[in-house]
Amino acid sequence: MIQLKNVSKNFGDKKILADVSWQINKRCRIGLCGQNGAGKTTLLRILAGQMAPDNGDIQVAREVTFGYLPQAVEGFGAKALFQEVRGALDELSSMETELSRLEKELAGSQEARLLERYAFLQETFRVRGGYTMESDVARVLDGLGFAKSDWEKSCATFSGGWQMRIALAKLLLQRPNLLLLDEPTNHLDLPTREWLENYLREYPFSVVLVSHDRFFLDSTVEKIVEIWNGAIHEYTGNYSHFLVERQKRIDQLREARQRQDEEIQKIEAFINRFRYQANKASLVQSRVKQLDKIERIELPPQQKKIAFRFPPSARSGRTVLEMNGIGHGYGSLTVFENVDLTVLRGERIALVGANGAGKSTLMRLVAGKELPRMGERREGHNLSLGYFAQDQAAQLNASRTVLEEITADAPFDMVPHLRNILGAFLFSSEEVDKKVAILSGGERNRLALAKLLLIPCNFLLLDEPTNHLDIDAKDVLLEALKNYDGTMLFVSHDRYFVDHLATRVLEVGKGRVVSYSGNYSDFLKSKELEGGGGHDILRVEQRLDTLSKETSEGKTSRKNDHLERKAKQREVRRREKEIAFLEERIQFLEGEVAELEKTMGGPDFYANGESCGDTLRKYEALRGEIESLYEQWDQVLVD
Repeated sequence: MIQLKNVSKNFGDKKILADVSWQINKRCRIGLCGQNGAGKTTLLRILAGQMAPDNGDIQVAREVTFGYLPQAVEGFGAKALFQEVRGALDELSSMETELSRLEKELAGSQEARLLERYAFLQETFRVRGGYTMESDVARVLDGLGFAKSDWEKSCATFSGGWQMRIALAKLLLQRPNLLLLDEPTNHLDLPTREWLENYLREYPFSVVLVSHDRFFLDSTVEKIVEIWNGAIHEYTGNYSHFLVERQKRIDQLREARQRQDEEIQKIEAFINRFRYQANKASLVQSRVKQLDKIERIELPPQQKKIAFRFPPSARSGRTVLEMNGIGHGYGSLTVFENVDLTVLRGERIALVGANGAGKSTLMRLVAGKELPRMGERREGHNLSLGYFAQDQAAQLNASRTVLEEITADAPFDMVPHLRNILGAFLFSSEEVDKKVAILSGGERNRLALAKLLLIPCNFLLLDEPTNHLDIDAKDVLLEALKNYDGTMLFVSHDRYFVDHLATRVLEVGKGRVVSYSGNYSDFLKSKELEGGGGHDILRVEQRLDTLSKETSEGKTSRKNDHLERKAKQREVRRREKEIAFLEERIQFLEGEVAELEKTMGGPDFYANGESCGDTLRKYEALRGEIESLYEQWDQVLVD
């Protein structure tokens, strides 16, 4: 598909890529890895044609189309969401218009040229999803977390994270041959990341992506390309396999380097010993030439094992915090109804749910930053609370340097470790002297998190602490939190992080907070058992959940409560049967469409005009019925 030959790229005197040769084949799944500044984004931009290399050649197959998602996108204008995203399919819409025109012309003519053009366009239109445009747009928007009520909203009304989702939706619908994604999981919640994982696994073309989400890489890629010191090294397998193989390679390089160093020392010792002996001059010169020809083995930089422990704090009571009958909202919007929550000492609780479900609101209620409309919040004995909010960076002193800011509130015994801790959070030795005022948003967030972790407390509240951290920094944070002896409530969209830290999961959504024991994988298993299937069934169950939701108000007796619950259960079962029927019917009709497409693709299909017309009309009728069934299916889910 695409081949790089001896490609080089420098920024000033810094070497980013040096004589890189690399080939991307059809239907590859590649993850780009490397330290910050190694050149991952640079390589993606060169592949996308947005940046020219200083030297070298790039050869691209004629049929290749590119789609590039950068880390930051420009905001979209005033168009409605659905209209904006459907605009990604303008080329298909043009094909559809031409097909309609050709059908009218073919009604009165069997000209070979028209038949040939019609057959070509129809096949191209089908392969690229032309017959399912509307439903494809709906599915992608739903998968990326947009509600149906969002479809007619102006794109300009969405926040930066949702603007990124709009750009991603358009890119996925265009279905380029080579999909280039630079940290596509930024701003995506866990359910949306899972949807994107499944989408990319089934994507029929090649994907090259950068991500700091280890679980996402493990789920989506089949090869890792590491960029280091201007060169690239390929490893077959996912990210976890890459870590093992990379370590083996480093061990082998280290052994070879040691042997090389020993050989060099022997040669240098010979040269130094006989340098001034005339009868050895030719031998010395031979050794000098031999030394010059040796290609020195370079080792990847050794990753520093930076570890720190939290400063000691007083032990809390067994019950850290209780919330009873909590109701809360903003204006006419109700976020929580009748929520009960008890947090016990030593728990590590993860909050999960879609963006906008109320996770950050619950965090603020637990932290006491907001008072609930109704209900009671009670703190346990000897509580000392530390709270990291998504906007925590706003509390930093802009006039200080990075080192001054973290030193200001650090316990005395932690001061000797501050530079190492800043290094773990991606601040190099030079960057610690930067003023806070000139830091980027991501850098400020990292500094605010590092500061919080140095303050003695026995109950940590962390709202998306893994944002803006690379994999190594996340590992440092993860190890520190594993060794933390206090209690923790946190939100993170990094599946690996949640899986390795949580002892309990709280699902937030639809005004409720539901507790599940174990980590995120255990939570998913529990949801699948509840729903009787995988993630698609889970989505159905979540939408149907409102039908069986019980409220404590208005129940006059236990008998009425029982009857109401039974009625709602019957309604849920009825809707589940209706969904199953619709899905079965759609599957059957799509099978018939596939058979017709085989017939239409035959070499003699257009020879018989009358038969050809009948088949085309049947084909269009089936497509119309399928679209209608999809609309019914979607309506059942929404109601």
